[in-house]
Amino acid sequence: MSKQPIERFDVGARLSEMAVYGGVAYLAGQVPEDASADIAGQTAQVLAAIDKLLARAGTDKSRILRAQIYLADRADFPGMNAAWDAWVAAGHAPPRATVIAGLARPEWKVEIVVTAAV
Repeated sequence: MSKQPIERFDVGARLSEMAVYGGVAYLAGQVPEDASADIAGQTAQVLAAIDKLLARAGTDKSRILRAQIYLADRADFPGMNAAWDAWVAAGHAPPRATVIAGLARPEWKVEIVVTAAV
């Protein structure tokens, strides 16, 4: 029995930004590049990074199977939702969970993990 290959993207010593296996793309948690932005700006940056990774796997946001959102501050929930609502593919809102969590860097307001069909 041969094993199906796993394709990894942007492999580092600690993590890969994405792995594709069996027709599914698994993204690492995406965080903003410019942490000086407000929650809407940080969320928009993260969503743009997700779009780029999904495109590299040959898929897009309409094929997201699930999203996990980590917010550093509950007060940022409305601002994050506004950015999310402007971005999410109409008619294709994925199952989603939002958790208040301490993120790896104090300047980050949001981190998002998605899994998508390829």
